[in-house]
Amino acid sequence: MQTEINNCLNVLKKGGLILYPSDTVWGIGCDATNYEAVQKIFQLKKRVDSKSMICLVPDFKMLNQYIEEIPEVTYDIIKYAVNPTTIIYDRPLHVAENLIAEDNSLAMRVVREGFSNKLLRKLKKPIVSTSANLSGKAAPNNFQEINKAILEGVDYVVNLDRKNNTSKPSSIIKITTDGAVKIIRK
Repeated sequence: MQTEINNCLNVLKKGGLILYPSDTVWGIGCDATNYEAVQKIFQLKKRVDSKSMICLVPDFKMLNQYIEEIPEVTYDIIKYAVNPTTIIYDRPLHVAENLIAEDNSLAMRVVREGFSNKLLRKLKKPIVSTSANLSGKAAPNNFQEINKAILEGVDYVVNLDRKNNTSKPSSIIKITTDGAVKIIRK
């Protein structure tokens, strides 16, 4: 696993794209603070840049560095969530501008374990995590379903978990600064 982390770090630090097993589905990722790298993902997926993407962080400490104000209810939701849960926050900080939605929000997920967590801790920055599919097409359920254009369009494909067939997207919840909660995807 350490070799795969080192290979990803080299690519991410140069503004490249990786294809990696996140805590949910196979994702296309890049340094979430690098505008040009984020733009490459939009181009690869043939996705309009007004459609936002998710970012991953390894812990609450990093989450606090990239969101201006985290509503108190967030900590309990993340702490007690049984499945991976992405939360859309108001007023993100220090990320590439093309990641921020028109309403000045950003979806972020705390990844507690596994490859993604280890990679995030080494990179010390959030990573974009968007499903490994072309825009408008279904997200792949496993590595074997990933479109050839995606496989060839990234700079590095992680050589782990390629036989895992149980991937499922995260739940998505929007929490506004005033603490209002709205479930986007269960």
